[in-house]
Amino acid sequence: EQLAKKLSRQVVGSLVGCVHCGMCNDACHYVLTHPDDPKMTPSYKADQVRKLFKANHDWTGSVFPWWVGADTTPLTDDDLEKLKDISFGTCTNCRRCTINCPMGVDTATLNRIMRGLLSHVGVMPEGVRVVSKDQWEIGNQMGVLKEDYLDTLEWMSEELEEDLGHKEAEIPVDRKGAKIAYAINPREVKYDPRTIKKAALIFYAAGEDWTMASEGWDQTNFGLFSGDDQLGGVCGKRVYEQTAELGCEKLVISECGHGFRSSRHEAVNWSGHPVDFVMESSVMTMLRYIKEGRIVVDKSKNTDPVTYHDSCNLARSCGIYEEPRELLDLVVEDFREMTPNRTENFCCTGGGGAMSMSEYTPRRLESGAVKAKQIADTGAKVVVTSCHNCVDGLNDVIKHYELDCRVEQLVDLVASALVLDERKREEAEEVVERMVAEIAAEVPEEVAMEAEPLAGRKVLVVDDEEDVREFLKMVFEDAGATVITAADGDEALAIAKAEQPDLISLDLSMPHKDGVEAFHDLRNTPETQSI
Repeated sequence: EQLAKKLSRQVVGSLVGCVHCGMCNDACHYVLTHPDDPKMTPSYKADQVRKLFKANHDWTGSVFPWWVGADTTPLTDDDLEKLKDISFGTCTNCRRCTINCPMGVDTATLNRIMRGLLSHVGVMPEGVRVVSKDQWEIGNQMGVLKEDYLDTLEWMSEELEEDLGHKEAEIPVDRKGAKIAYAINPREVKYDPRTIKKAALIFYAAGEDWTMASEGWDQTNFGLFSGDDQLGGVCGKRVYEQTAELGCEKLVISECGHGFRSSRHEAVNWSGHPVDFVMESSVMTMLRYIKEGRIVVDKSKNTDPVTYHDSCNLARSCGIYEEPRELLDLVVEDFREMTPNRTENFCCTGGGGAMSMSEYTPRRLESGAVKAKQIADTGAKVVVTSCHNCVDGLNDVIKHYELDCRVEQLVDLVASALVLDERKREEAEEVVERMVAEIAAEVPEEVAMEAEPLAGRKVLVVDDEEDVREFLKMVFEDAGATVITAADGDEALAIAKAEQPDLISLDLSMPHKDGVEAFHDLRNTPETQSI
């Protein structure tokens, strides 16, 4: 019943246009890393929708069902589980096969349709279910509560004010009539708040009239990944309505491939909501600031060799190829192109919501061998991308294949290359240091002890995400603890035996030995079982 509602001209053209030539096979990173499994081929994945179409909507299926491969609607739970494994577990909807199809078949769209049909009847990976539920009920895909979001903005605002030595760099919230509304990915609040601070620094340096919203601030959209157009429309409408209510002329969307695609292109159609303001990626915003002379950058501040990963959604689906490279040319000294690149670049392995589907992680990381080789061949120490999904996907690939590099976004490099009034900043830092010293000298010893409740304690932080490790390290150190870190379960067990920490903060989902296995090992090892 749902399939009939999806049969646009584009979809039907893709359903009938495939000639099974196999040209798409070499375009797919799943096929390249699983060459002996025919179920990995894009045409096979698309055939799952094609069978239903032939059986229910195309006359050839009723006359020659055996000839055209028509098949009946899935009849059992096993049928549905098989379709779920194919559509969610063997494809990131990166659209590289689409670009390489001589017939113009959009396999990624067909795969998203299958996801949508399955989601409609409640069949989806548990991670997709949880994230979709959070977007429906809480308003953002990571379940960040409003008070936590506002606390994070206040925290970053205070840090920036301290860095600059004045209040002019404050992060504004719900400022009516501001020229620009800035929408972000919830990952920035939960795991990487420094990107918010860096964006605020750039807006401050440019003298921008901007604001962030207290509601409708999540520019990401899990409806794109799950195939749920209704959810996609609701997510987009929240952002559109909030931007309009604040009276902003422009919505600037932070670096997120699917967030930009969803907000700028797809959700307008899903929601049917009129939009009378401009929408642009923050990549364009930063590049424009430099070209207009509103910010000054010094590329000598970024000396590490850098390569660029084209986000599938930002690049193949939205055509943003040259602007990131133009920006990199302005803010780094040593840029090295990845091969292949632009339209032909391979997926980071984290697209299509794959980061939320833990049951498919081993298969996803196997497919990452293609991406790992691309990165290693450049010899770069920094992999730059304009997408938070790609940050996580690339970090997983780098750790799994033990590459000697790190991942950053353009906002990180632009912020580090900024040229501000260094003399004023140094004077401000001296003032702050003097004030802190004066206050510390006046604080009684017993009060100082209360301010550091973990003084004398040793904490082991275990997490495969570098930014999470740094965040937790800072939190525990602020409380007076000595902090040591580990990136996976094996390393955690070795360090715990040697260092005997008072507390272990243990992540659950990690490559190699995950948190559950590590926990059991720690509890079953005499030297660590009492920690």
